[in-house]
Amino acid sequence: MKYLTFALAKGRLAEQTMELLEKIGMSCEEMKQETRKLIFTNEDLKLKFFLSKASDVPTYVEYGAADVGVVGKDTILEEERNLYEILDLQLGKCHMAVAGLPENSQRFKTMNNIRVASKYPRIAKHYFDEQHRTVEIIKLNGSVELAPIVGLSDVIVDIVETGSTLKANGLQVFEKFCPLSARMIVNRSSMKMEHQRIVEMIDKMREILTLS
Repeated sequence: MKYLTFALAKGRLAEQTMELLEKIGMSCEEMKQETRKLIFTNEDLKLKFFLSKASDVPTYVEYGAADVGVVGKDTILEEERNLYEILDLQLGKCHMAVAGLPENSQRFKTMNNIRVASKYPRIAKHYFDEQHRTVEIIKLNGSVELAPIVGLSDVIVDIVETGSTLKANGLQVFEKFCPLSARMIVNRSSMKMEHQRIVEMIDKMREILTLS
C-alpha cells in the first residue's frame, strides 16, 4: 500500500486539520513533537503529511506531489488549479469583502474606473467583472489596509473575519461577498487510484463535522 500524502498549510489550520483527522483515526504522533521538520509519516497507516505555504498547497495537489490538501477557499479561488474540491471543513470561517474609507462609502456605489488593492487580484477582478465595473487591480503582499489610507487605491479587497483590523485602521466594510472556510482538495488522479481510501476518509470526516 502506497502512502496517502497530505499537503497542509502551515500554522493553526494544520493543527486544526490534524485534530479532525485524529478523530477519524488518522493521527501522526510525529507532528506533535517540537521540530523544524516539514515532512511527517505514520508508517502503520501509510500516511504522509507535509507543511507548506498556504498558496502552494493547491499546486502540490494539482501536480500529484500530494494526494490530498487542506487550504482556505480564498487560496483555491485565487490559484485556480485543476483539482477536486471535496469537503468544507468549516474551519476559519470568514468572508471576502470590499472596504475603504468611510467617507467614500456612498461614492463607491456609483464609482467606475475603481482602483483596487488586494492580495487576491484574481478574486477581486472576478468580483468586479461580474458587476460590469471597470477596475485597476494593484497586487499587494501585505498590510493591504494601508492602500486607501495613503491614496494608493480607492478600495481594498481582503478577507474579513471580525472587521477589527479594518476598524483599527479607520476603514469600513462596503460589501461582503464569498463566504470562506478551509476546504479539503484532492488530486484528480489520486481520486481514481486511491478512491476507496479517500472516499472512506471523506465519509468519516463528514460524519464528524455533522456531529460537531
